[in-house]
Amino acid sequence: MSPGLPAPGARLSERLVLGGALLASLILVWLATRQLVALAAFAGGLGAFGAVVWALTRRAPKAPEIEYALPDWSVTVTAIDRTDAAIAVTDRAGRLVCANPLYEKWFTADHAPPRLPVDNASLERLAKAGRAAWRDGKGVVDVIESEQGGRWKVTALRSGRGDDYLVWTVTAVTPPDLVAELVPYLDGKLGRALSQAGFSLAIVDPDGKVRAASSGFAQRAAGDAGAILTGQEFTALLRQDENDKITWAREGSKGAPLSLFYIPVIDPDAPGSVDYEITPSLILLADHGVGIGGGGSEATAAVPHLEALLSQLPLGLAMADRDGRMLFANVAFMRAAGREGDPPPTYPTDLVVQEDKGPLSDAVRRFAQGPAASGDIAVRLRSQPEEPVNLSLAGVRGLGEAAVLLGLTDTTEETRLKRQVAQATKMQAVGQLAGGVAHDFNNVLTAILGICDLMLLRHTPGDSDYDDIQQIRANSNRAASLTRQLLAFSRQQTLRPEVLQLPDVLSDVSHLLKRLIGEKIQLVVKHDRDLGPVRADPTQLEQVIVNLAVNARDAMQMRGDGSGKLTMATRKVSAADVRAMRSAIMPQTDYTALIVEDTGCGIAPDHLGKIFEPFFTTKETGKGTGLGLSTVYGIVKQSGGFIFADSEVGRGTKFTVYLPVYHAAPGESPGKAVKVEEVREWSGGGNVLLVEDEDMVRAVAERALTRAGYSVTPASDGDEGLEIVRSGAQFDLIVSDVVMPALDGPSMVREIRKLDPQIPVLFMSGYAEEQLRKEIDITDVRFLPKPFTVQQITEKVGAVLAAAKG
Repeated sequence: MSPGLPAPGARLSERLVLGGALLASLILVWLATRQLVALAAFAGGLGAFGAVVWALTRRAPKAPEIEYALPDWSVTVTAIDRTDAAIAVTDRAGRLVCANPLYEKWFTADHAPPRLPVDNASLERLAKAGRAAWRDGKGVVDVIESEQGGRWKVTALRSGRGDDYLVWTVTAVTPPDLVAELVPYLDGKLGRALSQAGFSLAIVDPDGKVRAASSGFAQRAAGDAGAILTGQEFTALLRQDENDKITWAREGSKGAPLSLFYIPVIDPDAPGSVDYEITPSLILLADHGVGIGGGGSEATAAVPHLEALLSQLPLGLAMADRDGRMLFANVAFMRAAGREGDPPPTYPTDLVVQEDKGPLSDAVRRFAQGPAASGDIAVRLRSQPEEPVNLSLAGVRGLGEAAVLLGLTDTTEETRLKRQVAQATKMQAVGQLAGGVAHDFNNVLTAILGICDLMLLRHTPGDSDYDDIQQIRANSNRAASLTRQLLAFSRQQTLRPEVLQLPDVLSDVSHLLKRLIGEKIQLVVKHDRDLGPVRADPTQLEQVIVNLAVNARDAMQMRGDGSGKLTMATRKVSAADVRAMRSAIMPQTDYTALIVEDTGCGIAPDHLGKIFEPFFTTKETGKGTGLGLSTVYGIVKQSGGFIFADSEVGRGTKFTVYLPVYHAAPGESPGKAVKVEEVREWSGGGNVLLVEDEDMVRAVAERALTRAGYSVTPASDGDEGLEIVRSGAQFDLIVSDVVMPALDGPSMVREIRKLDPQIPVLFMSGYAEEQLRKEIDITDVRFLPKPFTVQQITEKVGAVLAAAKG
């Protein structure tokens, strides 16, 4: 039966009732008229009326509305219980709604995506994936890593009836099994080609057991190309006499001598040295003529074949004889030694610094004359004496004059990455330190500025103390400016981002630039067409432009008469351009670039990597704080952009700032992306609860608000403020610091909001407003950045109360 239709029994009852009514109507007409004509006319009219009504009221059955049940997360947990992937669900507020047992095992329920216990670079990638999932429906991170060595791939999908949830799927990334990848090649085209050339191949585990072997190896070792040798002792298949001649065991002493060569099966790009005790080996055996390995001097054609094979391998390999002379070195070995394109040296010791020649010579002699063994030695190459590298040595037998195999991996890229990681770690540590110092210093400056303002209220221009107080206030403002630079470097300053065009910002600041750089320096401004808008704080962008221009001016003044050319250009950079740049740092998206290029003295290569560090400067003492470029770096990074410097001594420097193109959300109107709070006049007074753990800051704020007509109740920490409210005191506004000992400001406000949900809150803090809003997660709060003046806190409190009472 279709949904929405009445049951058959109900339809039958309705028909009987309707039929009875019609019959009764006909009887009444007959009794009233006693005429057949009238009865027939009435019956016909009644039938026509019924047909019309039936036609008008007949319609298709209405499908029932679907009713959704409230979500039962226990069912979801059961559905996502997988052993191969950790799955978690988060809501719009970033809270963990549910997770399967594997997620709790890997990350615990205390960490909700994207805030997982991984390194900082992985956290940034997870945050970008979360934003992409909310925006596009899906976000993917190929690899995240923890400090304990865990590696995972993460996918975030937007889901739910109202797209209110993200489903995070985390799968473990296991390192590639190089042995499993190599086994199919043993009997493939490569294995057959090597067998025809006289090579037999086998993969041997560290315990000496054969894991896999080519058909050529099985034919020589067992006389049957299809023989299964897996699990057999490798040494049992060979025979070695007193002269170190190696032959096949089944052929006996009359068998042809063999040359044995083994290669550790490792990833050539993996950092660190090789642990031979746990590393499988690829063994190559080649036939030699009579006398090879037994004291003869003539080699068969197998050795040239072996050298040709080794020359094509990406591993840096070389061979030396018992006297330590270099017999052969492939291209990868010479490239790793920093001598690409040069012929192999006479001795391996010619590649290392003087201090390492003796230890390397002794190691080669030891591995050449002793039993077959292997090991590593740390040496410093002449091409890079500052960075030690690992040189692998292995004693080989049965290769004629060759007695030692040398292995060297090109670690240039690894060294560069290590330096970058060390630099990034140092910059992050300095940034955290700078942000912490700036926050504490802001409290001191708030007290100094507030006391100066209160003292100025009691003095007038012309008083003996008025000028001294103004001087203290001016120096305090200068210190506050330095503090803002520290916060900019640590990316903790408060930004007011707007959607804007870079050419407009350049146009607004160009008149200032001409006065800054002087008449001897030519200013050239160029713009691309069809530039995409960017989202940034225009005031901070102007500071970036001014700082770069001032640095360029100083660099050009160090050359001769101080003349030069400063070029500022904007350029459109598409995602295809970023891909062509092959940058491992910048995401492949559209950018608008700001290029600042000068013809100054340039930056020395050893200084180029340090220019963004705070307090690093090449200027004379007293002519620079070293915070200019670090401030630029912090503003650009906090705006989501990237900055790079290219310089050549004597020819000039070019800074390139890449800011991502801003794409407005559907329905969002262009223009300012941040709502500016409207300032209203307020003179109604009110009861204010002031919570601040710094005594001087609390005293200044209390005096300022009291002079403005407010009734102020001070509290030295969050616990005291909460107790005052719980005791029954009524307040119109709470003014509180964020970071306090014991109970902090946000925790105190959450408890007070349980008692009075509508009470307005004004937080005071030296940290960035954007950062605080993300961490606090409390609705309907305002922020007052430190340091502030008496006028600023009075106006801010009035604005908050006016908005709350309006």
